Amino acid sequence: MHVNKKVLISGASIAGPTLAFWLSKYGFDVTIVERSKSLRMGGQNLDIRGAGRAVARMMGIEKEILAANTGEIGLQFVDSDNKVKAAFPSDGAGSFTSEAEILRGDLVNILYQHTKDDVKYVFGKHITAIDQHDNKVNVTFSDDNKEVYDLLIAADGVRSTTRALIFGDEPKVKFTGLYNAWYTIPKTETDTQWARWYTATGSRVMLIRPDNHGTVRASFSFLSDDADIQKLSAGEQKKILKEKLSGAGWEEKRLTEEIEKSDDVYFDGISQIHAPRWFNGRTGMIGDAAYCPTPLTGMGTTLAIVGAYLLAGELSQHNKHEDAFIAYEKRMRPFVEKVQSLPPGVPWLAHPKSKFGVAVVNTVAGILASSFVKRIGKLFESKNKDVTKDEIELPDFKAVQHHDLLCDS
Repeated sequence: MHVNKKVLISGASIAGPTLAFWLSKYGFDVTIVERSKSLRMGGQNLDIRGAGRAVARMMGIEKEILAANTGEIGLQFVDSDNKVKAAFPSDGAGSFTSEAEILRGDLVNILYQHTKDDVKYVFGKHITAIDQHDNKVNVTFSDDNKEVYDLLIAADGVRSTTRALIFGDEPKVKFTGLYNAWYTIPKTETDTQWARWYTATGSRVMLIRPDNHGTVRASFSFLSDDADIQKLSAGEQKKILKEKLSGAGWEEKRLTEEIEKSDDVYFDGISQIHAPRWFNGRTGMIGDAAYCPTPLTGMGTTLAIVGAYLLAGELSQHNKHEDAFIAYEKRMRPFVEKVQSLPPGVPWLAHPKSKFGVAVVNTVAGILASSFVKRIGKLFESKNKDVTKDEIELPDFKAVQHHDLLCDS
C-alpha cells in the first residue's frame, strides 16, 4: 500500500497547480478544489525570476511563458502632463520589467493546461471543515459532501480560508499601510508599450501597463493607517477609491470612470503573512497562504513556484510526511525570510505626501535612469539575468527512486 498518496490542494491559482504538476509526476493522486466556478483569469502582471524561472524551465513551460509576454518594453516615470521624467527599458540595467513578464490569468491557464489531464479539478466548492486523524484527513466541502485524503495543502492565497481552518489565528497578517486596486481598462491613444508610473501628492501612485489582450492594466495605490478599509463591501471600496483619486491629476478622470464601469476591480490592503509553522499534522500551506511577501517584492510568484517544486520533491523522497515537511521548511524558510525583508522606507518612500516629495521621487528616478548610472550598473550586472546563484538550491528530485520511497516500510 502506498502512503500519503491522496492529496487535496485548495486553490487553483499558481502555487496549487504547480504543486499538483510535480506531485502527479511523482505518482500522487491529486485533487484541486477551487472556490470560483471556473479558472480566475483576471489579474495583473507577474514577474517570474531566478529560481522560479528555473522551475518553469524544468516544467517545460518557460517557452510558453515567454511567448505570452505582455509586450511591455520598460517603465517610464511621468509627470502630470505625461512628460517622461525617467525611463527604464526592459533590456537595461536596473529594469523594472522582466523578460518573463506575464499576466496572472495567462500563467494560470498555462498551468491548468499542463495539469488538467493528470489532476482532478473541482470548481465552485471550498472547504468548510477539517477533521484530522493520525492516518487521514476528513474534509467537508461547501456542498456538504465529505471526502477522505492522506494530505491537505492550502494554496488559496493571502486571504486563505483553509489556512484559518488549519491554524486558526496563529499566522499573522501584517498590513504594510498600503492599499492597492488593480483593474483592466480599455486602451486609449495615450497608451504605448511602456508602463507609465505617475506619483501624485497625498501618498498616491497610478500605474498603467500594456497587456497582450488589446487592453491595459491599471493600478492605483495609496497609503492609509486604516486597516479596516479592506473589510468594506465592494461598493464602499469603490467609493473610497474614487475619493482617493480625486485631485490626483494625470489620468485621474479616466481611472475614476473605469472604476465605476469595471466589474473586475481587485482591491486589497497589501499584507505579508508570517506563520511560525507551515504544517500541522497531515495539513499545511504554501504560496501566499503561507508566506505572502507582498507584490512590493516582485517575488510572490517565484516563492509560489519554488515552494511548490520543493514541497512535492520532499514528499516524493520521504516515507513519512512529517519528515518531508521538516525538510521542506528547512530549505524554504530562510529564502522566504530573505524575500519578506522589505528595504527600509518601503512603501512610504515611493508614496510621498508633498509636491516636494513627488519632485524628489522623479528626480531620483531620473538619476537612476541616467546613462552614467546605467553604465555603472552594467558592470555589476549578472550575465545570466534569470539565475541568482545564492537564491535557493533546487535539488534534482528525479534522481531519487520515487516508487520505492512511496511504499510503506
